[in-house]
Order: sequence, then C-alpha cells, then structure tokens
Amino acid sequence: MNTLYYGDNLDILRRYVKDESVDLVYLDPPFKSNQDYNVLFAEQNGTRSAAQIKAFEDTWRWDEEAARTYQEVVETGPEDVSKVMQAFRTFLGENDMLAYLYMMAPRLVELRRVLKPTGSIYLHCDPAASHYLKLLLDAIFGPEHFLADITWKRTGTHSDAKRWSPVADNLLHYSRAENPTWNPLRAAHSEDYIADKYRFTDPDGRMYMLDNMTSPKPRPNMMYEWQGHASPPLGWRYSKETMAKLDAEGRIWYPDSKSKRPRLKRYLNEMTGVLVGNVWTDIDPINSQAQERLGYPTQKPEALLERIITASSNEGDVVLDPFCGCGTAVAVAQKLKRQWIGIDITHLAITLVRNRLKDAFGDGAKYQVVGEPVSLPDAEELAQQDPYQFQWWALGLVGARPVEQKKGADKGIDGRLYFHDEPKTTKQVVFSVKAGGLHATYVRDLRGVIDREKAAIGVLISLEPPTKPMRSEAASAGFYKAPWGKDYARLQLLTIADLLAGKTVDFPRENVTFKKAPRILEPAAEPGKLAFGHDQE
Repeated sequence: MNTLYYGDNLDILRRYVKDESVDLVYLDPPFKSNQDYNVLFAEQNGTRSAAQIKAFEDTWRWDEEAARTYQEVVETGPEDVSKVMQAFRTFLGENDMLAYLYMMAPRLVELRRVLKPTGSIYLHCDPAASHYLKLLLDAIFGPEHFLADITWKRTGTHSDAKRWSPVADNLLHYSRAENPTWNPLRAAHSEDYIADKYRFTDPDGRMYMLDNMTSPKPRPNMMYEWQGHASPPLGWRYSKETMAKLDAEGRIWYPDSKSKRPRLKRYLNEMTGVLVGNVWTDIDPINSQAQERLGYPTQKPEALLERIITASSNEGDVVLDPFCGCGTAVAVAQKLKRQWIGIDITHLAITLVRNRLKDAFGDGAKYQVVGEPVSLPDAEELAQQDPYQFQWWALGLVGARPVEQKKGADKGIDGRLYFHDEPKTTKQVVFSVKAGGLHATYVRDLRGVIDREKAAIGVLISLEPPTKPMRSEAASAGFYKAPWGKDYARLQLLTIADLLAGKTVDFPRENVTFKKAPRILEPAAEPGKLAFGHDQE
C-alpha cells in the first residue's frame, strides 16, 4: 500500500522496506540550505531536536554523533564504501562536509538494497557536494552503473560580482544493475530549429526537411541505379522495394539535375521531437506566482518529477522518496499511477503531504501513515520524546500551521489558521498547545492573545483534560458571530483525545491556511480513504 512514514529515513528503510522492492528512488537531501529551511522551521526557544536539526538545517558538524556514524560505516559498511569514507576523512579532515557525507553513506547503502535489479536512483544535489556524492555513489553502485549527471537550470543569473552565477542543480542517475527501466523521452523542437530545418512545404501544406538517402557504410547489395540516378559510392540507405514504396507515397524529392541525388522528405507533423539530453533548461522552478506553489522552501516543480518518473518507471511501479518534504514526488507518482513510499522526519511535512494529496486527488489517493500517534498513549510518548514534533503533529490534526518563533520572541501563539467568512477579509484562529500540566492562567493568557492579535477565535489544545476553572474562564470569553448570524465559541478547549475521536475546531469554513494543490481532474482509479497505523499490515 502507498505509505507515508514519519521518522528517520535510515531507521524506516531498515525496519520497513524490503530488499529489492522499489523500482525508482528520487531524493533531494538538504544541504547548505539553512536560510531557506529556517523559513518554516525556525528555532523554538533556542532548542531543537537532533532529528529536526539533521533534516532541516545546515548543521552538519563533526561531533560525537558524526564520529559514531563514521565508525559504523567504516566497520560494518561495504568494503568500497569503507575505503572511500576513509579517503574522505584523510582528504577533507573532520569538518562539516565530512559529517554530511557520513550521514548520506548508510542511507545510500540502504537505498541500493531496496532497489530492484531493474531499478535506478536519482540523487538531486548541490554542485558544492555533487563531486563527493558521485564518488560515494560509485563506491555503492559501481562506476559501471553510472548513467547520467543531469544539469537542471533552476533559476536565472544573479548579481554575483566575483564568480560565474550559480543557476543549476545536479541530478546523479545510477542503476542497481544492468538494463534498468528506461522510457526515452522527447521534447518538442524549438521554433528556431523548425524555421532552420523545415524550410519546404508540400502542396497540402505539410512542412518537411530533406534528409540524406545514401548509406554511411559500404553496402554492395544496395548499389543500384534509381530513376536515372547512379548509385552512391557506398550504396543507397534503402532497398529497391523500400525506395519504390517511398516513391509511391511521394516521400522522395528529386533534383532537377541527374548529377544530384534524390533525398528523403521528413515531415514535421510525423516527427516525435528531439530526444531529451542531460541538460534541462525547459523546466521552470517554483516561483511566487506558480499555481502549484505550496510555500515549502525547497519545493521542486512537478514537471521535473514527471520527467524522472516517466522515464525510469512504468505504471504500477513503486517510487520511493526518503526526504519527501512537501511531497512532490509522491503527488506525481500518484498522478502517474505509480505506487509510492514517502518518508520524512517532521510531522509538519507529513501534514503538508496529506493536505496536498487530499486537495489534488480527493478520496482517490489511498494510503496509510506509519509512525504518527493514533492513540493517547502514542501522543504522550511523542510529547515526552520531542515536544516540538508533538506540537506540530497536534496542529496538523486541525489543519493549522506552526508559527515562526525565534529565541526569546514567543508571543503565546503556537499556530494559526486562517479563514474567510466575508469577501476580502482574512480572519484567524490562534492556537496554543500544551503537553504538560494545565493551569487556569493558560486560558487567561490565551484570551489576552486573542485580544492582542485581534483574532476571531482562540483554541487551547492539551494532553490533559481542562479543569473546571479553565472551562469557566473559556466560557466567559463569549462568542464570535459570523456574518450569517451563527455564534462560535471565542475560546475553545480541545484535548488530544477529542481530536483523535474526530472532534475539531468550530469556526466558519473554509480553512485556507494551507495553500491547496491544484485539483487533479482524473484521480487514481481506485478510490479510498486515508488509513492510519503503526505498521505495514
């Protein structure tokens, strides 16, 4: 079944994904991107979980954890991988780049394990690390299985005064074994190419170019006279039977002079386009005006993933993205009728993917989520392990997005949700999430936040049931009246148990907090509903 996994992808791969079960892997691991990632994942009171740091901030440091990873890779990894890792340490020293490569090494080993013999992998990377990653991939997959180093022009030139402006990313393409799945792709000819090559027109209006009909190598059996034209020195490209057929169809152009040779007409409307090479300049990046833009800092365009998935997999194949982020690879795999596996280490990313699939496919995307809490004990365990992941997960249950909070700047708001109940006016619901013991002051504080932020509604989400004084304080906050006259409690108290049971925030719909993905008009053939669980069964 299509599955979204929450957790460290190394652990998920080892625990859940079987040997030789995946047809295509695409990954875009974070590197040198702390500014972008901080847009969504800013510091929370100066502390962060180790998993969150590793996934979304450029904090690859040679520390105790990196040293443990080095020891594991060198001592237990494949021999070639061990050697290249030791060489990296000798050459690079114990620095941030080395820590990044040690993070990638065991994950790439696992990704090779899960690939089928006909499978392949695309590693999307920054030019600052691509040469090191290529050596690592050579050690894991074998240099003989290197297929392409694709250059994707992702942006225009910048105002860099002291170097060539960096405008491209690299995608390293490797196969697991010989004969990987491959569907050649063609792109339409450019207008300049058509104007230059297709300079002739038949009476019926069809444009054509002239092509050589002589053989490129000696073919004695093709040396014959045709329509008064002597044989070329190496013979004709076609047999007499084929030449007669082409002549009958009007596909041969004849010169005025017998000293010149006939040529073949190639019609533009019959050409399938030019084969796509390893330099891609025809796929635009996600910009501020793009319809598919969801606000995720490293979102890749669907056209990029459509090209990769179409070329290197077939309908029904399994596509895996171990750093799935906002889920572009997952959404495109669903659209192209592939099965898929997505892994991410933050609940916010999982929530974004779920919203994206729902908006694009409705109930047509049937999948399960593994690793998210589905019971109160699960939620309590997550709150103890990682309070901020708990907070993001809880906000995801009601469709709210976490706010950006910097050290020392906590304003009592953990999340926001926006709605419109009258034209041209955006209104908000503010959230406070509490994982520990409750006090009536929390409700009074939230009431003050509602007034300060001029919010329509405030919601306190808690693990523990609210006390009687808290309920009384909330009731005294009064109501928000919608333009159509309906009243909504201005201060609402919800527990995790309430949310798991299906209760949600009472506010004027619709929720526009998450930008909706474009609707897919033809959803997957097998409709279904979301399923949640802790394992694959």
